[in-house]
Amino acid sequence: MGKPLIVDIPHELGRVEARRRLETGFVRIRDQMGGKALAFDQHWEGERLIFAAGGFGQKVSGRVDVFEKIVRVEVDLPWFLATIAEKMQGRIARAGTLLLEKK
Repeated sequence: MGKPLIVDIPHELGRVEARRRLETGFVRIRDQMGGKALAFDQHWEGERLIFAAGGFGQKVSGRVDVFEKIVRVEVDLPWFLATIAEKMQGRIARAGTLLLEKK
């Protein structure tokens, strides 16, 4: 694996509300990114969501760190998927921004 794909998503929700939204919205984002074709595992360690997904012979893992003013998403991509990292970065940023918009 190469360098992780990193996306910082600013928010004005505070850490507690940002985490709550991530807990409830992560399933929807996961389905948008990979659908039901992926085997998926996720768990929280403090303010960090750790996830791993696999499908079609490829494995992706990553972390989502929740801070007071930003959420940082780091995704470790296999070389095959690294070729589409820029497209994935945009999709992650858009989905995260929608989830964390102050309402």
